[in-house]
Parts: sequence; structure tokens; C-alpha cells
Amino acid sequence: MLSGILNSDRAISVNIQIMRIFTRIRQMLTDTLSLKLEIEVIKDKLQNQDKNIELVFSYLDELLTKQEDPTPRKRIGFKTNEED
Repeated sequence: MLSGILNSDRAISVNIQIMRIFTRIRQMLTDTLSLKLEIEVIKDKLQNQDKNIELVFSYLDELLTKQEDPTPRKRIGFKTNEED
């Protein structure tokens, strides 16, 4: 605060440096905030991906169990007396 009141060259240069430092700090905070927001968006997408992958694996498990226990299908079409 004193560097803003004094009129010496040194006080003016110190005041300028203080202002530059504060603007850098403000810029760094806004940069980190935007990075945090982007990270949150990525986390949300990844959580949805996990759910989708689990769903795919559950469908694959169902298909595998259906292949292991196939139910015999009734034949369609022309039948002869020998086939029944």
C-alpha cells in the first residue's frame, strides 16, 4: 500500500511489480479453475463409460449362456414321414 503512495522510482517499480504479480495470480486461478471444470467433465464421461462397459459385458454373458444351453428348434418346411 505504501508503494502506491510514494513517488520515488523504486516505490513505483515495486508497485508495478505487485500489480503484475496479482494479475498473474488471478490468471493462474482462472486457468486452474477451467482445468478443474474440464477434468470434472472427463470424470463424468468416464463414469458413464464404466456403466456402458458393464452393460456390454452383461449382454455378452447372457449370449454365452444361451450358446451353452441351446434349445432345439422345431424345423419348418416340408416334412416327410421319416423326419417327424
